Amino acid sequence: MMTTSTTSIFDNTTLSGTAAMCAPAGLSLSLDDYDRIVGHIHDGGLDTQQLSVALEELRMLFQANYVTLILRIPGVEDVGLMLVAGKVEGSGQVTYFRYLHGETPFANLPADRVFTVDDVMTPQEWENSTYYREYSKANDVYHVMGADISTADAGVLRFRITRSQRQPAFSEQDKALCTRLLPHLRRSLQVHNLLGRSESLGNLYAEAINRLSVATLVLDEAGAVLQLNDVARELLKQADGLKLVGSRLEASYPSDNRELHKLIRDVLESKDSPQPRELREALSIARPSGEVSLGLVVEPIPGAQWAEGRGQPAVMVYIRDAVGKSQVDNRVARELFNFTPAETLLAQQLANGLSLEEAAEELGIMRNTARAHLRSIFSKTGVRRQAELVRVMLNSVGSLGRGEVSPLGRRGAIIPQPELRSLR
Repeated sequence: MMTTSTTSIFDNTTLSGTAAMCAPAGLSLSLDDYDRIVGHIHDGGLDTQQLSVALEELRMLFQANYVTLILRIPGVEDVGLMLVAGKVEGSGQVTYFRYLHGETPFANLPADRVFTVDDVMTPQEWENSTYYREYSKANDVYHVMGADISTADAGVLRFRITRSQRQPAFSEQDKALCTRLLPHLRRSLQVHNLLGRSESLGNLYAEAINRLSVATLVLDEAGAVLQLNDVARELLKQADGLKLVGSRLEASYPSDNRELHKLIRDVLESKDSPQPRELREALSIARPSGEVSLGLVVEPIPGAQWAEGRGQPAVMVYIRDAVGKSQVDNRVARELFNFTPAETLLAQQLANGLSLEEAAEELGIMRNTARAHLRSIFSKTGVRRQAELVRVMLNSVGSLGRGEVSPLGRRGAIIPQPELRSLR
């Protein structure tokens, strides 16, 4: 009868198949299993779903009922933001769970050091503690092993592995294995935090561009559109000067189309040349509707030298519609200039290019009323001419207060609507 063998990651000894299955966790983990688990941990740096998979792997490895990563303890009594692996509602999702952070006996322990209950107190002290009686016992948690993981940007994250009272206590081998895995988990969380912060900032910048009514398109090295914002999507839907044909950006008129594609090629060639130079080129695109031409700027996207292959972001295209409506937010305009609601509406119509008479008609008010509002607007903004008012309105931060930040959908790191849950 053939027996399998398992190489210990601790002492490189080889155990028979039966011995490997019965040995403590620290000695029974093969190099292949160790490699798989470490791989899941590092994948968790890229995606929260993968991080939950890694926690589930650790739960099975240590034969635990729960593995918990406490991400944040907010200033709310008895709750914590957690990622939990185990048989609990909300497992695998980032959400709020009940947590007696004011009563935990595991507070203020040395960071990055694995501990068990026995390292902190006696079994009697543990069983008599408020934390055990009101929280742990109700959730079938008796044996606890964990560590407070320090990160450069997210502070201390609390990592806990638990077993029920029916199971054996965590051994020294378990602690040794957890200690070996801890640096990988710390690096994964650090990458996760950095990517999450980068995407949050990118999302804010993209939303700011949206609010300024700038259409943006990201093209690859073949000129195919990889990504576009809401302003670009709406502009291309009108097909007035620019449109999407398949995945390529096309101009309405052949002469403009040739110039557009030549401009994109020039920018791509500049990007790929041995001595790349900064190149930012502009182009005017005529519109079949007869409206003022669209303004377009193309510039290269800096990329990592080692990145290759198709589908890489290579070119950014910015488009402005000179006759597009102002996106000034009414609420922000009122706060900035102390306008009344009626004055705000009039100022917005004037910023959209209407004359005073046209604005009065659009708003359904008398011309004399509009003139009275305009005099008050001039007084509050310190301008004396309508053209100056338009400049002040368009150059203010009014448009930046419009709308809410749209969450990125690609990453799993987006926190869902918080729900208060019990671990039972």
